[in-house]
Amino acid sequence: MNDHAWIESFPGAITVCDPDGVIVQMNPKAARTFEKDGGMALIGRNLIDCHPEPARSRLIGLLTDRRVNAYSIEKNGVKKLIYQAPWYLEDGAYGGIVELSIDIPFEMPHFIRGS
Repeated sequence: MNDHAWIESFPGAITVCDPDGVIVQMNPKAARTFEKDGGMALIGRNLIDCHPEPARSRLIGLLTDRRVNAYSIEKNGVKKLIYQAPWYLEDGAYGGIVELSIDIPFEMPHFIRGS
């Protein structure tokens, strides 16, 4: 089995960019999510160019500061968790940002667990 085959069938959208914001990988769900913008043809394009302000400045900050950004959105009656985080190469060098976009229920349990 391909080490990354799970990415192809993962039910959330996965978009990966390099340290400059250039999209280097998308799974099929991400391509469908961004179909109107070009789908898989977005690979090789800069993520920064795909965002208006203030998202553009926020994204530049994420790329520069190498930090996590997590929030939820509602669009077309669907609530999603957006999780953007830095990723690193095997040698520890900064690789860029991975964005996960996952459909979540409007009402979701929250558990506080002890140690």
